[in-house]
Amino acid sequence: MATANLPTSHEHIKPWTPPTFWSIAWKALRRKPSRMLGLGILVFYVLMAVFGPMLYPANLPTNPANIYASPSWAHPLGTDFEGTDVLALIVTGSRYVLYSAGLAAFFTVSIGAILGLVSGYFRGWPEAIIMRIADFFLTVPGFPLLVVLSTVWNFGNPVSMGLVLGLTGWAALARAVRSQTLSLRERSFVEAARGLGLSRRQIVFGEVFPNTAPYVAMHFLLAITGSIYLEVGLFFLGVVPFSTNNWGVMLNLAFSQAGAMYSTRALPYLLSPLFCIMSLTFGIVLFLGAVDEVLNPRLRSV
Repeated sequence: MATANLPTSHEHIKPWTPPTFWSIAWKALRRKPSRMLGLGILVFYVLMAVFGPMLYPANLPTNPANIYASPSWAHPLGTDFEGTDVLALIVTGSRYVLYSAGLAAFFTVSIGAILGLVSGYFRGWPEAIIMRIADFFLTVPGFPLLVVLSTVWNFGNPVSMGLVLGLTGWAALARAVRSQTLSLRERSFVEAARGLGLSRRQIVFGEVFPNTAPYVAMHFLLAITGSIYLEVGLFFLGVVPFSTNNWGVMLNLAFSQAGAMYSTRALPYLLSPLFCIMSLTFGIVLFLGAVDEVLNPRLRSV
């Protein structure tokens, strides 16, 4: 009687290996098509901001006789009140918006996470000072404060814009990270790290911070959307000198120069930056679901 060829030892059994970060991320994206759509939107705008101004610059020849031209092959989004190609303005304006918003989010999470960790772990006078400063920024309305600061700070530079937005927007994250740190500092793995003789810096950044990283990463993406709205609002109100082209400047000029409220000819010039702002923030919101699942293992089985 023939017998099946069965393995006689464990050497033929492939050992289990934990999934890699990239495999988890890919699975999280594939679970819902909306997340892939969100990632696609983000990649599209990043590529447009990086390479778009070189491929489709705004210094294309203008034709004052061809103002408010309807969308065509020559001008896919039409022209503005000076005969400038609207698509070229959208493309070049994206660089300032994404660059300053990304810097603002970076400064926000860096300042907020570090101050939250320090105040939550060390307690005492560092916590009292940091939390009182955070209370001030949480109490003062953010947008009016930026309007006041715009009178003494050069917001025409995207680095300056991002730095100011980060310096005024870190307080909420610092309070959230502090609350998590207060809980984590009493956990058994932190007590074990202290028993092993690790320094405070090693415990804070090696043991505590990784457990707050998921919330910090989510806040980073949300800070990008908030920064976009703030900077576009500042340029739309005209409180920042028009030293550069961006979507907020386009919105301002659409009302102040193009008369978008009174003429339908200027609608493409008005609606184009609005669509970009809405679609970019929409893509970030869609992508947040994948980021949350990758960083939170409890959501992977839901």
